[in-house]
Order: sequence, then C-alpha cells, then structure tokens
Amino acid sequence: MLLDKIRSFQKRFPNGYAQMIHAHSFADEIINFLFPVRWGSELTVDLLSQREPLLRAKLEALLDASSSAPSISDIFFDELNDTFDLLIKDAEAILTFDPAANSLEEVVIAYPGFYAIAIHRLAHILYNNGVVILPRILSEYAHSRTGIDIHPGAQIGASFFIDHGTGIVIGETTIIGANVKIYQGVTLGALTVEKGNAPVKRHPTIQDNVIIYSGSTILGGKTTIGHDSVIGGNVWLTESVPAFSVVYQKSEVKIRDRSEMKNVIEFMI
Repeated sequence: MLLDKIRSFQKRFPNGYAQMIHAHSFADEIINFLFPVRWGSELTVDLLSQREPLLRAKLEALLDASSSAPSISDIFFDELNDTFDLLIKDAEAILTFDPAANSLEEVVIAYPGFYAIAIHRLAHILYNNGVVILPRILSEYAHSRTGIDIHPGAQIGASFFIDHGTGIVIGETTIIGANVKIYQGVTLGALTVEKGNAPVKRHPTIQDNVIIYSGSTILGGKTTIGHDSVIGGNVWLTESVPAFSVVYQKSEVKIRDRSEMKNVIEFMI
C-alpha cells in the first residue's frame, strides 16, 4: 500500500531529484561564469564564450524542454548584462560599508550576503517570466548555503547590502529600494498566512537608503518604511513610518558589582 502511494506520487515529479541537483550545479556555474575569479584559474575570452552555449543548454534542460524554454533562455541571457551591473553595485556596497571587506574579489568569493543576492537576482529573472519551480529551487539552494531566505519574487533595488545575513527572511511581495542595508535576523514578512491572500501584496515596502538592524521584524503589505530611515535592532513594526524616521526599542540594562552579592546563583546550561 505504501509503495503504491510512493510510486503514484513519484509519477507527478519523475525528474524532481535530478532537476534539483542540476539546478544546484547551474546556480554555481552561472555565478562562476559571471565572476571567473571564483574558478581559481585564469580564463580567456574564448573559454568564456564557449561556456555560454553550454549554460544555455543546461537552462533549457532545467526548463523541462517546454516549448517556451528557448525564448526564456534568450531572455535570461539577454538580461545578464544588466544583472551583472547590479551585482557589481551590490559588491561595491559591501566593500564600501563593511570595514572587514578588503576587495571586491573577497566579497565575490567569500561573502554569503553577496552570494544570496546574486542567486536571487538570477532567480528573479526566471520568476518574472513565469517560471515556477526552478526559481524556488535556486533560492532554496542559496538559503541552504547562506541562511538567507529571499523569495525569488521579491523586488530589490541596486546596491543592496546584506551584512552577516544569517536568519534574514524576505517575502515574495517585498519591495526594496536602492542603497538599503539589512543585518542578520531581519524578517520582512506577512501579517497573515491565509492561502487566499496569495495574489495580494503581503510583505512590506522598504524605500531607498534605509538601514534595518539585526533582529527587526517588519510585517504587512501596507507597511512602508520611508526613505532614509533607520530601524533599530529587535524592533517589531506592523505600520508605516515616514521618511527620515529613527525607530528603536527602548530597553534598560543594569550593571552591578558582583562582589557585593553574597549568594551568587550559578546556572549550568
């Protein structure tokens, strides 16, 4: 009985596992194509030109040999020129604002935030052209490697800076402007999770030049963070704030001299 159920389900996705593995490989190969420094060897123009048709063929195979696969592949590679320019701006933003970054090469090779946004920008092209499963596979692959969860439908402007990044969640209908900085643990999510609201804008809008510090949660499709605002750490927001706002959670930290405590309680975790 169980085996029959498994076989029946498998018939719905006969090539699911193979598509996932090939999609993971394609993700890294296309990033390496755009940034050969990740290959670890000197590449000639001729070698790069030979890579493009191979990558086109891989993409068309991933699109499941549908009649629209060649045209979507053409659109994807046509848009790589502008996408490359966006990715350079993303890398430059990281280099500019992270004191620990020493070069663009370091950012491209070693920064999880850059890798996550690079995969997102590629998946977003496919998402915008009606491809359903492949963009999700790509985004979840980046999620598994970086801890950064960006839905391929999210709209993200130029010079996007993710610092550290672990635990960031950016929902499908999120709109992010230019020159935005986001730190670890930030959630840009929905107020409700009802299936019927899927076509509705469920996630917030973050305007240009906004900084969102670690642990903050911003929810709701009607929530807009005005441009040039700063959202402090651990803030919970479900309503809009105007431009040039500073939003923070007031907390109290007390420090005392331990030597004055007669009976110190020791905790072991």
